Amino acid sequence: MALGSNLGDRAAHLAAAREALGALPGTRLLAESDVEETAPIGPPGQGAYLNQMVALATTLDPAALLDRLHDIERSRGRERRERWGPRTLDLDIVRFGARRLTGSALTIPHPELPHRDFWRRELAQVQARVSDALASRP
Repeated sequence: MALGSNLGDRAAHLAAAREALGALPGTRLLAESDVEETAPIGPPGQGAYLNQMVALATTLDPAALLDRLHDIERSRGRERRERWGPRTLDLDIVRFGARRLTGSALTIPHPELPHRDFWRRELAQVQARVSDALASRP
């Protein structure tokens, strides 16, 4: 999961998202990357983003998870006005295990993954942290 925010208290929006994600039914937060500040993508005049990647274990299917993500975004004041416009919170399903899905509402893996260096860095970091956590289990 990718988390991003460039409006309001960006760090608080990401923290609230992590808490809400971990509280979803049948869902557990496994690991998180460092938070990283990045230049905005999209219309000019936006502030910088705080971005982070998290790994979840969930029993939710991708469509149900996407619905829950939109609920979390709305709870933080997200308004969908323009593509790639400023937002309090943006939650994206970047990967869902090895699953592939192409639809009008959701494509997995996320089609922007190859174009966002910061996502690839954060994804590698969170994957390493999941592997480390699993390796340290008795």
